Amino acid sequence: MQIRYLTVLVSIVGILLLTSCVKNESAPPSVTVLEKSVPVGNLQVAMILLPGGTFQMGSASANAPADEQPAHAVSLSAFAMDKFEVTQDQFAELELPNPAHFKGDRHPVEQIRWSEAVVFCNERSRAEGLEPCYDEGTFACNFAANGYRLPTEAEWEYAARAGSNSEYYFGTSVKQLPSHACYAGASAQQTEPVGSRRPNAWGFHDMLGNVAEWCQDVYSETYYSESNGATDPTGPDEGDKRVLRGGSWQSNEASCRVAARLADAPGISDACFTRDTYGFRCVRSLSADELAELEKR
Repeated sequence: MQIRYLTVLVSIVGILLLTSCVKNESAPPSVTVLEKSVPVGNLQVAMILLPGGTFQMGSASANAPADEQPAHAVSLSAFAMDKFEVTQDQFAELELPNPAHFKGDRHPVEQIRWSEAVVFCNERSRAEGLEPCYDEGTFACNFAANGYRLPTEAEWEYAARAGSNSEYYFGTSVKQLPSHACYAGASAQQTEPVGSRRPNAWGFHDMLGNVAEWCQDVYSETYYSESNGATDPTGPDEGDKRVLRGGSWQSNEASCRVAARLADAPGISDACFTRDTYGFRCVRSLSADELAELEKR
């Protein structure tokens, strides 16, 4: 497995890729981009290694939907997340059927159920010689495994916020949204290649719009009131739906807010239909070497 590290200096106005570490005390933490080759073909998949931290999850707005309240403190351990949504060429590299409606190698995979997304996570893990996280009989997740999985809802929002506390990671003005998101007000009524819009301050693309992203968590409207002060929360134990975050090419401005929540049936039963607005990205825990490298920065 080939690995290349790049230091990313995070600032409010953008991202500079540097060849050495430079600190900015007024900015969110520096992060490291990890580029590696999936050992099925020569595809390079960029990931961003994030330091652990504590942030305010949810919305503090009195007008926010009930399931986004209350805003509450959550602490997370360090982890790695895909810089881009999972693309159709990744499915081809792993010799998996491409379910997407809007075809294109660099377009995100969509029309994918939660249950199919976790199978992809396992296949990607096996391709790299990592331990799969999911039992494909029960769909239980082993968070101690070193393979790929879907992000928890808290991990997703931590990465999407990138140190911000505003309605959108770039601020509150919806006038800036077309620069950052493929959504109903700025799309050709379909997905577009990943990375076509501006990233957030930590380098993640398409956290808003393009496709809504499956998360690991079972959905509960009242879970936020139960998880204040939690460390590495993984969501409720039981429920009929799984969380989706970020909005899609079909979403309005409000649905693209960082705190906005959506949920749908996971599709474990074949009777569940799929949507061309649903996709995902992967996360995994850090190896000891990656964690040591991150802590040097």
